[in-house]
Amino acid sequence: MKNNLYRLLRIVQRENIAQLVLFIIFMVFVGSLAITWAEPDISFVNGVWWSIVTLTTVGYGDISPTTVGGRVVAAFMMFFGIGILGMFSAALATIMISNRLKENKGMAATSLENHVIICEWNHRSHSVLKELRNGVKRCETPVVLIADIAEKPMDDPDLVFINGSANEETFGKANLKQASTVVILGDDNLDPTARDAKVVLTTLTVETINPDVYTIVEIIDKANKQHCLRANADEIIIGSELSSHLLATATMDHGMSSIVSELVSSRYGNDLYSVPLPENYVGTPFLELMVTVKEKYQATAIGIQKGREGDLMANPDHEYLIEEADRLVVIARKRFTF
Repeated sequence: MKNNLYRLLRIVQRENIAQLVLFIIFMVFVGSLAITWAEPDISFVNGVWWSIVTLTTVGYGDISPTTVGGRVVAAFMMFFGIGILGMFSAALATIMISNRLKENKGMAATSLENHVIICEWNHRSHSVLKELRNGVKRCETPVVLIADIAEKPMDDPDLVFINGSANEETFGKANLKQASTVVILGDDNLDPTARDAKVVLTTLTVETINPDVYTIVEIIDKANKQHCLRANADEIIIGSELSSHLLATATMDHGMSSIVSELVSSRYGNDLYSVPLPENYVGTPFLELMVTVKEKYQATAIGIQKGREGDLMANPDHEYLIEEADRLVVIARKRFTF
């Protein structure tokens, strides 16, 4: 808040806005005194109103001078009003255009809180943003993109672009200390080894600045998973492992890739959801819960998540008893609550 106020004061000082505002007030005051002196029938309060209307060239006509002196004052106010207000409008337009250019070029910092930070720009980060904005799970959470590209890649009012590589400086601009989630993607311009090494280094930087942020990382080589765990990554996605497993599954069971695509995309069909369970479900057998969600919500329960960011128990035993803080993982057409 203090930084924003300081930047605002710097802009006001640089563009001489304070001087312009003071001069406008001075002109209104002087014009009011002058029209009151030249036109005895006009009070000072009405003179102030007349000065503002004349200075802005609105010209309502409810108050108009009838004497020569009053018309001279009016001409003076109109000629100077056009110039002064033109300068004031130009200064405001300059500030707005400058800020817009800085945003598009990724030069401005942000003071967002509880936002998502995405590192690197490629087809995968583009897909992530499309899923967040256009899918059934549409998310209005602000997103900050840190990438070494020329300008903001998408026209999204809730997307803030920070130009540069993911490091302490850009994380400072992205307000990492107040972020909720960081997604670290691989740099496609590097070879697989260097790419994973950069992801690990970025994860270490993130966790050093904000140990409480939830970190999701993408790597290629499964052997680097341990390095990400040592860097305290919360969730690790191995791209090559997912692709090869999906190819093998589709080879053995034709058509499975279409089912997986539907489940992982929120833009059509059924989707995966993690649903919190009320306290009155504690101690309920998993089988009974499966029947309940199918009957009431036309959903299929496939697992239990141990807390909001906990481990997943896929296909638990039918006699498993629901514990406190458990969440139900389901396949459903839309999100529901118990």
